[in-house]
Amino acid sequence: MSPVILVIIVLLVILACLVAAFVMLGRGTTRFTFDIGGGVPRASGGNDSSAETGFKNRLLGLSVFAGSVIGALLLKLWSMQLVSADDYSAQAESNRTRTISVVAPRGRILDRHGSELVSNRASLCVVAKSDVAGDAIEVKLLANLIGMPAMAVKRKIESTSEGAQSMRTVAEDVSRRIVAYIDEHTNLFPGVQVTQRTQRLYPNGSLAAHVLGYTGAITADQVDALGKASGGSISYELGDTVGQAGIEYQYESVLQGIKGTQTVYVDADGNVLSTSSKVEPQSGSDITLTIDKDVQAAAEASLAGHIKRLHDAGRQDCNGGAVVVLDATNGDVLALASYPTYSPNVFVGGIANDDWTDLSSDAANNPMLNRAIAGQYPSGSVIKPLTAFAALNYGIATDASTYVCTGYWTGFGTGSGQYCWNKSGHGSMTLETGIVNSCDVVFYEIGKGFFYADDPEGMQETFRAWGLGSKEGIDLPGEAAGRVPDAAWKRDYYASYSSDDSSWKGGDDTNLAIGQGDLLVTPLQMCCVYAGIAMGGTVYKPHLLKSVDAAVGAGTVIDYKASETYQVNEADDNLSLVRRALKGVIYQESAAQASHFTTLPVTVAGKTGSAETAKSQPDGWFVAYAPYDAPRYVIAATIEYGGYGNEGAMLVVRDVLGQIYDCPDTSTQQTSSGER
Repeated sequence: MSPVILVIIVLLVILACLVAAFVMLGRGTTRFTFDIGGGVPRASGGNDSSAETGFKNRLLGLSVFAGSVIGALLLKLWSMQLVSADDYSAQAESNRTRTISVVAPRGRILDRHGSELVSNRASLCVVAKSDVAGDAIEVKLLANLIGMPAMAVKRKIESTSEGAQSMRTVAEDVSRRIVAYIDEHTNLFPGVQVTQRTQRLYPNGSLAAHVLGYTGAITADQVDALGKASGGSISYELGDTVGQAGIEYQYESVLQGIKGTQTVYVDADGNVLSTSSKVEPQSGSDITLTIDKDVQAAAEASLAGHIKRLHDAGRQDCNGGAVVVLDATNGDVLALASYPTYSPNVFVGGIANDDWTDLSSDAANNPMLNRAIAGQYPSGSVIKPLTAFAALNYGIATDASTYVCTGYWTGFGTGSGQYCWNKSGHGSMTLETGIVNSCDVVFYEIGKGFFYADDPEGMQETFRAWGLGSKEGIDLPGEAAGRVPDAAWKRDYYASYSSDDSSWKGGDDTNLAIGQGDLLVTPLQMCCVYAGIAMGGTVYKPHLLKSVDAAVGAGTVIDYKASETYQVNEADDNLSLVRRALKGVIYQESAAQASHFTTLPVTVAGKTGSAETAKSQPDGWFVAYAPYDAPRYVIAATIEYGGYGNEGAMLVVRDVLGQIYDCPDTSTQQTSSGER
């Protein structure tokens, strides 16, 4: 019988007894009493205060009170059983059940040909119930088995980051030996289990590490931020694994799956008694990138190899660099390499302190920095095509302008001057041959022209029109904007100096014209500039996402549509002059340099650059595109403190072209050191 019904019956019995008692005791037949003394008879009511009358009044009051109480109880029972039955049933059910989240596998990341760049692997994990933390013997045995301090095991079991009723993760990727021992000695580990989960896997090690990024445990701040970013479609909680860098971070809401749920029954102390219904998790969507795995591997190998060669040859500060490879026709990023690099696998399951110390030490040279998009460098001579555009557009020079290079320029007076990289001089130069031979004197004259021009910031305006000083908008976190200095910037930046020191001078213009001074660019920006030159002024937004694949079945749910970042309207004659000059750099500037490119099946256009630094060696640059007549591939490479552009960066670009066209570089000729 239901306890509620039993209570109602008892209350009704009590009420019936009270009513019966009232009726029986209240039924008297004598209405009058007589005075024995023979007086006049009077009614026994009125002021009669006999014990019998008082008892009856108290009984009546008690009956009314008891009836009111019982009536209120009956009314409440009626409300609970009929009106609010559903609410109370739900509360009762919630007191004895809990819902545990079941983690969903993340989506994979693939290259443009479907090769796996990031996947998932099975991982055997030791998990324990929360009450194991109170059993010192079981904790000690478990700690000895898996090789962890007992206190560390206890803290992991006490952690509620995975949910109050969830099994607590003690160790991941445990060996088969540990699994077998726990299975064979269940009497020693009554609250311990071994379960299989998925872990992130980067099968190619450090390949494309700065593109892919890594995952890690979600922080308290990220719980709300990522939930809002997903539009509420994904529920995040402490203990989740989320993207922390690169594509893993950029497309977190796509790669993150939808959690499943497991309903369990618990006792009054919250201990799990049994399991009930389960909703299976839904894995995240796969992402296909524009990256070509083979081109990426070639870029990384060549960059690392030439940096090591230069370092071993005495360039002690040469320890870093970057390469960017774009498809100029749509902005696809075919490769994006940064050196030094790291393996995202070290972050899987939480990075060890020793590994983090190695990655963050000064000796490591900041391997976490994505130099391809966040490294900011003076451009050196790879900026000279834009300087030429500025000169032509603002009337500082024409295609017929001529200059005489003696190796030393004193355009602002004999009191001071600037050297050309070729201190012997180039002789008579035009704007086109000035680009071909990278003659600094030609561009000093252009800088001087702007200093005295009616529009003295024509170079800055041209550089900004070509995207410098702004982010390109690539779908990766951490992109830098670089810097295009002008008079206002210098005045603010050097505000604590004298007015003379903080004012813009002619030397600032001549330095800017050759990519020196305070100008800062990223490898990605220069790659986009040359893509625009190749495409007649059209610059497509660089991107890594090619498509988002359907979670169920074949096909895609999102296909990236190419979009223009900006369109620069350069006159056809000006574009033709610069393009001819860039082809001349490859085949006319140096026979040794040309020998590396004449073996290719296509014609190449490009430019060397060397940017002076505070250290003994300049940053070396080389940017090129091919084929010359139908441009598609654009490659930008820079090597920090690696010397002149043709000593290292040029050879990296050639190796990448060799991979693209299946034509390795067979030339052994070395170009002489210089600005080239």
